[in-house]
Amino acid sequence: MPESQVRKSAADKKRSSRAGSEPTNRQLKKAEAPDSRAWVPPTFITVGLLGVAWIVVYYVTASTGITVPVITPLEGWNLLIGMVAMAAAFALAILWK
Repeated sequence: MPESQVRKSAADKKRSSRAGSEPTNRQLKKAEAPDSRAWVPPTFITVGLLGVAWIVVYYVTASTGITVPVITPLEGWNLLIGMVAMAAAFALAILWK
């Protein structure tokens, strides 16, 4: 008569509780460290703030007539650049666990 799964799991527990026994593949997989995503919050906050700052600088310089070498020649494209940076920040925020 075949053994039930309860007996197999009890035998596995008994084998794993013995001193000096080598860990099974299942136990080794449980011991793996999770991915560290500590870099995500500072990165998405920084990218999002850069996007907002880009748009604010564009509006302030455009309304006052100040010329900024990189921002002024792009004109309306500055809005797209700022929005893309904010969208990238949102995409990074999704990675946060």
